[in-house]
Parts: sequence; structure tokens; C-alpha cells
Amino acid sequence: MKKYIFILLASAALGLTSCSPFQVRSDYAETANFTSYKTYKIRIDDLKLNDIDKDRVLNELSRQLQSKGLQSGENPDLIVNVKANHKKITDITNNSPYGMYGWGGPFGWGVGMSRTWTSNYNEGAIIVDLIDSKSNKLVWQGIGSGISVDSPKAKQRQIPEIMAEIMKNYPPQK
Repeated sequence: MKKYIFILLASAALGLTSCSPFQVRSDYAETANFTSYKTYKIRIDDLKLNDIDKDRVLNELSRQLQSKGLQSGENPDLIVNVKANHKKITDITNNSPYGMYGWGGPFGWGVGMSRTWTSNYNEGAIIVDLIDSKSNKLVWQGIGSGISVDSPKAKQRQIPEIMAEIMKNYPPQK
């Protein structure tokens, strides 16, 4: 019996860890030859982050690119442009139970209760553009959103996770 409970708990844990809290998508130019790209150079003109988060993004991006077989170089095949942004999100939750019944049964006079909760937070996104340095055209773009910008501990954990999720789609499988 203990063996079955362990297997059930292990399956549940695996199922929970495989679900990503991020929304990730990518697009690519079908005419690009991704096997010809061997080197890259990161450009951070549009990366408006504090220094701590910037280091997290750039370190993880470099690690992911190198794991794909690309090497950093001064005369690169790909220019990697990284951008980050955030937006304010307002979640509204409304709970309208039927309430208490009053005089005359369920269709008579009575009192009902309704509760509404709101929560405001900032959600961040990272955009990675891969540009062919010879043609100066965008050949691949990955976007990931869902970073908890308001929590430093969450950002510390989530930035490497979202970068890995974004780069999982590179090179694209045609």
C-alpha cells in the first residue's frame, strides 16, 4: 500500500512541476538557415532593467545560447537583442453565493451577500530577438511573460527559468 501511495505522490509531483507558470511563444523566418549560425553578440540597447536583473538575464541567455552550440564573438553571425518590459495587472475575483434565504422560502424576500476582491501586481516579460548580422533581418523571436516583478526572490528564481523556456524553442523545429 505504501508503494502505491509513493507512486501516486511522485506522479502528482511530476505533473505539478511540468506545468510552466509562464506564457512563452516564438516565431521564426522560414527562409533562415539556422545551422549556419555559429557565433553571436548580445546587444542590450533596449534592456531597461536594474543591474542585478540585467546580470541574471544576460548570464542565463549566454548560458542558453552556448548550450545550443553558439559561441560569443566580435564578428557574429547573429546579433541578439534583448528587451524587457512590465505591465500592471489587476485581478478581480467576485464571489456571489446565493446567500441566506428569508421569508417565503427560496423565492421570497431575503438577504444575499456578494464579495469582490482585487489584487494589483506587475508582470514582466522578456523578448529575445535573433538578427542575421549579414542581412540585418530578424530570423527568430522568443517572448516569455509571467515574471513576478514585485518580488525579488521570485525574480531571482524566475528569470533563469523563463530564459530556459524561451530558448527551448531555438533552433526551431520545422
